[in-house]
Amino acid sequence: MKSWVLIGIGALCVLIGAVWGLQGWGYLQGSVMTGVTLWGIVGPVVLVAGLGLLVWGIRARR
Repeated sequence: MKSWVLIGIGALCVLIGAVWGLQGWGYLQGSVMTGVTLWGIVGPVVLVAGLGLLVWGIRARR
C-alpha cells in the first residue's frame, strides 16, 4: 500500500513541477506565474523530487 502512495504522490509532483516550470519559463501563458523566475526554479526542483518518489515507490513494489 505504501508503494502506491509514493507512486501517486510522485506522479502528482512530476506533473505539478512540470507545469510550474513551464509557466515560470513562459511556455504556458495565462497565469500570474507566467514569466516569474521563481517558478522556473521551483518547478524543476519539485519535478526531480517527484521522480525520486516515483523511483522509491517502484523499487518498494519489488
